[in-house]
Amino acid sequence: MKKKALIIALSAIAIIVLSFIVYWNLPIEITYHSEIKKGNTIVENIEDYKKNSYKLPENDDWQTLEQLGLEKDQADKPIYQKYDTENYELYYPDQLGGPYLIYISKEKKWSVDFPKN
Repeated sequence: MKKKALIIALSAIAIIVLSFIVYWNLPIEITYHSEIKKGNTIVENIEDYKKNSYKLPENDDWQTLEQLGLEKDQADKPIYQKYDTENYELYYPDQLGGPYLIYISKEKKWSVDFPKN
């Protein structure tokens, strides 16, 4: 009886460990699907603004940033950071100190990394 319980417990632990391994190795497009979807909408809005205004919005221009889909002090929204006249980053902060899900406009892709600026 103890042997059967031990096998069941070890099997459960193995399944849990395997699940974590699979989850951490999934592509970020799957792991962060909803965040990337929201972020891509904001990226499109920023790129449209840049095309129409010939500049990027400033980091502290919350009137414009809110129109583009960003919200001040919202944990589920990315943070916008302009770091020169042509490039910016969007990243989702977390309570753990990173690395973060981040979009770097110069690379035009999402990754899990730390902000460059």
